[in-house]
Amino acid sequence: MLGRSWKFTANAIGVSTIALVAAGALGSAAAADDILRIGAPLALTGGLADEGKKQEAVWQLWLDKVNDAGGIEVGGKTMQVEFVQYDYQTDGKRAGQLAEKLITDDEVDVLMAPFGSGHTKIVAAVAERYQVPLLACVASSVSVYDQGFKYLFGTLAPNTGMTESMTAYFKEQMPELEKVAVYGRDDVFPKAMATALANSASAAGLEVVYDQLYSVGTMDHSAAVSAIKAAEPDWVYMTGYTQDLILGRKQMEDLGVTAPIVTMVTGPAYREFTEGLGDLAEGVTSSTWWHHATAYTDAIGPWTSTAAFYADFVEAFGIDPDYVHGSCAAAADVLVHAVQQAGSTDSQAVRDALAETEVLTFYGPIDFGENGMNQGRDMPIIQVQDEEIKVLYPAAIAGAQMKLVD
Repeated sequence: MLGRSWKFTANAIGVSTIALVAAGALGSAAAADDILRIGAPLALTGGLADEGKKQEAVWQLWLDKVNDAGGIEVGGKTMQVEFVQYDYQTDGKRAGQLAEKLITDDEVDVLMAPFGSGHTKIVAAVAERYQVPLLACVASSVSVYDQGFKYLFGTLAPNTGMTESMTAYFKEQMPELEKVAVYGRDDVFPKAMATALANSASAAGLEVVYDQLYSVGTMDHSAAVSAIKAAEPDWVYMTGYTQDLILGRKQMEDLGVTAPIVTMVTGPAYREFTEGLGDLAEGVTSSTWWHHATAYTDAIGPWTSTAAFYADFVEAFGIDPDYVHGSCAAAADVLVHAVQQAGSTDSQAVRDALAETEVLTFYGPIDFGENGMNQGRDMPIIQVQDEEIKVLYPAAIAGAQMKLVD
């Protein structure tokens, strides 16, 4: 049975079966001329539900903003914008099936990718087969973009740049740094980050004293944590998703692992991480693609500055946005810009406009390279300090000095 579906439009929100029927009824040419239809398979239940719900929430906020402006201007006329969503229940195969349904049954003009590099890769193959543009806002692994896809574009910069800048910054902050332990989840993005860090550390002259992967679904890290303890690293670097990292940090504490630097990617980027760990989150560092401390202005889209987006987001949700919110809202801005440049929702024209994109959003510059990825730039290094997320790097937006873990 299909998961629940939602149809978000600039006029109203329809829910469940009624919304699906209404969405299906809009497949006529006349409706297509008046509506930009965006399809999104989202993980609203299952292991990635927290992340999927962030995408859903920020896209609704974006649509509310579009509604306030009366829609979008394309080719001399005003168009409505609509999201058609399905819950793929954190099942990659199902994500691909629902992407195909969105294209063939719901006749969406473009697709938004789900959370994570692995599931994005699955959906990208479907989008490529049907030649439908796909915007990925939470996929940063180069291995997703090196498949020759012509219709895939991603707003996150390559994750390799994160590890190089982090290694250099930590060596500067702690000159006696010598040994690093790397422990990563055996999944597309976390594995890529672990591999990149090990390579960056070795290239910088650090000794990688532990370098192992753990299986998806691992519920006990004690053996690995004990081995890390025996290696006596100065820096422990762990990758995974929120619950993996919370468990890993707790077991480090239980087994007496101490290191001056503890990095968990991308744990502190999410409030769920700091809330789940309490005092144990203190001092944990991470890297991220965006932080609201950036101060971009004169941006395209309904939010012309970082400050404007931040204010609306906090008013709507009462919490700070993270990079998922920022990147996904910016992806919607970029998509609309491409449709406006194309002058229509024609798939090939929109795809070509995306390939030529070079714009500034509230989230930052978007400039797609030959492989469809946003070009690299200095990405923030963050740390939990006194229950708050502080930016350590780059200097232009830094709000704190790095502290070593007690």
